[in-house]
Amino acid sequence: MTVLLDRTVPARGAFSAVVRRGQLLTITDLGGNQAVDCLLYDAHDTAIRYSAPDTVQAQGSLFLGKDSVLLSTEHTPLMTVTEDDCGRHDTIAGACSKESNTLRYGHHTWSQHACVENFLAEGARWGLGKRDLVSNINWYMNVPVEPDGTLGIVDGLSAPGLRVVLRAETDVLVLVSNCPQINNPCNGFDPTPVRMTVTGG
Repeated sequence: MTVLLDRTVPARGAFSAVVRRGQLLTITDLGGNQAVDCLLYDAHDTAIRYSAPDTVQAQGSLFLGKDSVLLSTEHTPLMTVTEDDCGRHDTIAGACSKESNTLRYGHHTWSQHACVENFLAEGARWGLGKRDLVSNINWYMNVPVEPDGTLGIVDGLSAPGLRVVLRAETDVLVLVSNCPQINNPCNGFDPTPVRMTVTGG
């Protein structure tokens, strides 16, 4: 496979790229326990975008892993998880924002950078705005569902060098926020870089 793109996304940084049909996107957790927030859009019609409800309903599981098909709002496949070293990823906890940080952790967190800001800045490069943000994927993030139905955000399941590999089923615009959260253990309270690699024949 030819390496078409190979980029290290710094801690708290953002990334975007179009991954063409049949190409593979590999996300490598370089430091371990780093949540990678991700949004997917049809590269030719961004009104068609990742749907967490459709994906969860179709696979019958709240968690993503190997063989998960990431469906769009039109119930069409955008990407498929072909390899997964971690075993479980979240798609229900959403992305951190200045507003959610303030509600959860106190007003003193208002100035902290968050995933929504990364998505808005990176999405603007592709003509996307706040109305285009939907429920996202959180690669490597550990969000167990407690017996009473509440969600926990706990220490991650990942480790340095673990990878998740996604195959594009159509031309897909991928937006990533390398999560800057420091108020809960989703990043081990210490955000670290991740590597994004696109390969194709």
